[in-house]
Amino acid sequence: MSQPHGFETLAIHAGQEPDPVTGAVVPPIHQTSTYKQDGVGKLRGGYEYSRAANPTRTALEECLAAIEAGAHASAFASGLAAEDCVIRAVCAPGDHIVVPDDAYGGTLRLFRKVLARWGLTCTPVPLGDADAVRAAIRPETRLIWCETPTNPMLGITDIAALAGIAHEAGALLAVDNTFASPYLQQPLMLGADIVVHSTTKYIGGHSDVVGGAAIVRDQELGERIHFHQFAVGAVAGPFDAWLTMRGIKTLGVRMDRHCDNAERIADMLTDHPRVTQVLYPGLPGHPGHEIARKQMRRFGGMISFRVDGGEQAALDVCSRSRLFTLAESLGGVESLIEHPARMTHASVKGTPMEVPADLVRISVGIESADDLIADLTQALS
Repeated sequence: MSQPHGFETLAIHAGQEPDPVTGAVVPPIHQTSTYKQDGVGKLRGGYEYSRAANPTRTALEECLAAIEAGAHASAFASGLAAEDCVIRAVCAPGDHIVVPDDAYGGTLRLFRKVLARWGLTCTPVPLGDADAVRAAIRPETRLIWCETPTNPMLGITDIAALAGIAHEAGALLAVDNTFASPYLQQPLMLGADIVVHSTTKYIGGHSDVVGGAAIVRDQELGERIHFHQFAVGAVAGPFDAWLTMRGIKTLGVRMDRHCDNAERIADMLTDHPRVTQVLYPGLPGHPGHEIARKQMRRFGGMISFRVDGGEQAALDVCSRSRLFTLAESLGGVESLIEHPARMTHASVKGTPMEVPADLVRISVGIESADDLIADLTQALS
């Protein structure tokens, strides 16, 4: 497809030309493990075995690269599989990574309990503090790992500034763009080297498929990640790839509705007497608001808030909600609510990265905003 095109056009068409044989406008699900060769080593379209490549997965990868303005994308079985593959493709035993001090609990578990046994060390720092980041960098630092917005504290990091720090040190910058989605933020355009996603979340958008992705702007790096993925095997299956592509087609319109609803709910929570703090980058009082305005299209559909009354009060809000379903994950069309300290971030309990016990995290869906506000109001009563 010729460039340039708008985001919404790329989301619907990139990698998804009509089938040349039948004219089908939706790429088919190539549910196969292997491919007939026309002679030894004579492959049709380069396909020999679906761990190496599958046409449905190729279509998804081309679309992901296009909507993140990257040169190469790899689609994985999960977001954590993408993270693990990126780190092992970039780093070696003995290397060091700078990580956020409020990252997703699963990411921190991967660093601290899995990759540490492989010989990797990491230092958690507040990535918004340039001096702290520079102080954490060592001669063996190969990667700075960033989330923005962070999970669950909704912290914002200046991607362009962090890329400058990383490159000065001879390191790469990887950005977990899951909370923002490619529609709201494109880290590669801001200087990042690698973008990762849990495509389970906003990209898939319907809570019906688990997946991950890594997108890069350097073709050689992309090929290195792809080789590592091929060698290890954490690939997205064809049906999962097809479902994820279907989700991407409506990503733009969904994200606009997520943002519309979240902005209204953030305002309501700010005014509620039982809420002691609202963490949402769209609020002018948020410490990262101006940076978010600069590097994001809008502010997203994720909100965290703290409740007067401590942990039990937060648990009560989670249990009383009705439209906000008590569940882990995020980014689907339905609204979800959870208690990070006991659910998604339980793995960091007792560490410096522990999250507040009175914190509630919500993933604002695309239902009627009035209904969602009414539900939260009664849950807080």
